[in-house]
Amino acid sequence: MNARAVVFAYHNIGVRCLHVLLARDVDVALVITHQDNPKESIWFESVAAVAADYGLPTITLAHPPEQELIEIIRVAQPDFLFSFYYRHMLPAELLSLAPRGAFNLHGSLLPKYRGRAPTNWAVLNGETETGSTLHEMTAKPDAGAIVAQTLVPILPDDTAYQVFNKVTLSAEQTLWQALPALLANNAPRMLNDLSLGSYFGKRKPEDGRIDWSLPAQQVYNLVRAVAPPYPGAFTDIRSERFIVALARLMRHDRDSTIPLPIGLQVFNNMILGVCGDGRALAIRELRHIYQDAVNLTPVERVIDASMFLRLI
Repeated sequence: MNARAVVFAYHNIGVRCLHVLLARDVDVALVITHQDNPKESIWFESVAAVAADYGLPTITLAHPPEQELIEIIRVAQPDFLFSFYYRHMLPAELLSLAPRGAFNLHGSLLPKYRGRAPTNWAVLNGETETGSTLHEMTAKPDAGAIVAQTLVPILPDDTAYQVFNKVTLSAEQTLWQALPALLANNAPRMLNDLSLGSYFGKRKPEDGRIDWSLPAQQVYNLVRAVAPPYPGAFTDIRSERFIVALARLMRHDRDSTIPLPIGLQVFNNMILGVCGDGRALAIRELRHIYQDAVNLTPVERVIDASMFLRLI
């Protein structure tokens, strides 16, 4: 008889890992996913749509799991619980309902980058690699024994979106390779030594504000870490807001320091972001946020150097 699972899932990693379970003939008894937040840009795939396509029973929640859901899952009698990029912690009472284990797929190389937005934090901190980890769930976030990991590189100009796409593929590979051993009850358990790792919290749009007094590499890491489809790194000039959507760090061996004040500047018809160490970012795409006169709502538009000069 096939193993029976209840799956908590969201986002692209949730979609791909749900596909893996189905491809490995796991009996998915129930899928629990999130209601999309109307204030959030939904650029990723829908777990609910995949579940509907396969005719899987689905519950869409706007809040963390509560007692009523726990009872529904108890009745479903799953062998396994899986969490794939689900955004809420699962209570210990719920984890105990899966006699063959409860497992989470996390988007980092645990014990590093436990917590929220691990890909964005890894890019922000200038890491050169990250990956995905399948681990046992415990009452403490991202703290259970490690079953499997897959590493991916972070290249110097990768944005968090590009890295997240790599991590999504690595998550699919990690689950695909580990699942036969899990189903056979002989998967390894490796120590998740939290003393060697790190924990990071949720990022907010305001965290994208650029401090031009910082060294250029740090500013560039921020731009990469929150580049669209994330909210973007931004700077305000008087009453105008500008998002640095795409940039490139000007290299030491080709470019001397820029003899201009820090911040956004126009030089040789290029928009530059001059930083505290005198180095600069060449701004490839600058977006201006302005108020639509008819609908009175914020609107984004891409601007060039001449339009930027007119605005400031």
